[in-house]
Amino acid sequence: MSAPRTQPLPGGDSAARAAAKETIWRLAAAALGHPAPELQRALESETFHAALNDAWTAVTGRAWPRIKPSADFVALESGYIAAFLHGPKGKPLASLLAGDHERLLAGQARPVFMLNIAAFYRHFGLQAAATDEGRADEPDHLVGMLEFMAVLTHLEVQALHRDGDPAAYRRAQRDFLRRYLGPLLHVVAGCLRGRPPETLDGTIRHLIEELPGWADLQAAELEARVGRYRDPDAASTVPAETAEGPGAAATRVIDQNLWG
Repeated sequence: MSAPRTQPLPGGDSAARAAAKETIWRLAAAALGHPAPELQRALESETFHAALNDAWTAVTGRAWPRIKPSADFVALESGYIAAFLHGPKGKPLASLLAGDHERLLAGQARPVFMLNIAAFYRHFGLQAAATDEGRADEPDHLVGMLEFMAVLTHLEVQALHRDGDPAAYRRAQRDFLRRYLGPLLHVVAGCLRGRPPETLDGTIRHLIEELPGWADLQAAELEARVGRYRDPDAASTVPAETAEGPGAAATRVIDQNLWG
């Protein structure tokens, strides 16, 4: 039998629980972006661990383990590059771009897939920023998706603080987790399972292992509160000129008014 918790977990409808979830999404985005020296310092000083541990414990009831940081920033960056940018034969072991994984496209053309992700962002007045490498906007990048989830949970926190209805933000979280973020987290974790670079920072590695299951639990919790996820094919708009023929599924664009 497990020992009783010294403090109760924040309730599912509480602003405190939503705020803890927001912190987890934000810290995950910071850790999985191209490393900066500030991240290495935060890992070495354990300020990153302290913030993540507080939020993780508040949401899950489990402590986040203390993990030895990379030896220095060069090691942190090289491990990240080997895993997510330029691994064996110049290809990443696990691309953080959803569109690089055919199984996630579900038959859609990649441009349409990216437009559908961008539709989520636009509905809430956001757009994907350029990456650190200076490429064009990449709405399908894992970091952008994590940051978007942080925005949605922040909006949920605000609604709860003013005694408003957070249902629209919860539905958006549910849909985005089920359709895009959750599947990408599972694919990235699967790509690294059993063969992560030895130089990959331990905290990043543990995040990659933990986040898929945690995202699934969040989606299930949201479904219990605002209803089951609706497959986008059941609420899609199909341009008239492409409504017939074998390529129709690849041109569908999701309805942008699902959460109001």
